[in-house]
Amino acid sequence: MNPNDEDIANTYSRMSESELIEVARSYDSLIDSAQALLRAEFGRRDLEPPLVQENEDQVASDRTFVTVRRYRDLSEAIVARSLLESAGIPVYLRDENLVRLEWQISNFIGGIRLQVEQANAGAAAELLNQPIPDTVAFGQEAVFAQPVCPQCGSRDITFEGSSRSAALTSLYLLAMPLPLGKETWRCNSCDARWQDKP
Repeated sequence: MNPNDEDIANTYSRMSESELIEVARSYDSLIDSAQALLRAEFGRRDLEPPLVQENEDQVASDRTFVTVRRYRDLSEAIVARSLLESAGIPVYLRDENLVRLEWQISNFIGGIRLQVEQANAGAAAELLNQPIPDTVAFGQEAVFAQPVCPQCGSRDITFEGSSRSAALTSLYLLAMPLPLGKETWRCNSCDARWQDKP
């Protein structure tokens, strides 16, 4: 034991039980050796350490969170969270870990809830309700034109990519993969599907 550790151990041994418990409440802020010595002192006195999360729970319960959006897919929720966090708005994705474990439960629980503090709800809704731009500029000359649904003209579309289910099924059953299907888009407004034309 180095001299600093001896000093810390002596300090802990001279403290009353209530003083030790107060130190234990800030356990995470202690260096590793001080944490180990504090655990040893609690063990020597046969004391039950306090729950460190009591203070964190108190702080969290003082804040009121409201749900501003619900998302079925985790990827969409993460994009929305990134947008709000880049604007300096703290975000909480409720049920994120549950959907990570079993994605099918998302529909059952009503989706992933994107929550912000009540004071930030208006600003968050304003950011999330911004319209999708017609074009996005990349660099000085390159411009990306936002695709639209050929049937209804909506910009609320999703790129589905190639269909891998048939290829994976054939790989599993026949030990030989079929080629991937063609890359498709789907409109979230009218449910139309189409392929890009070269």
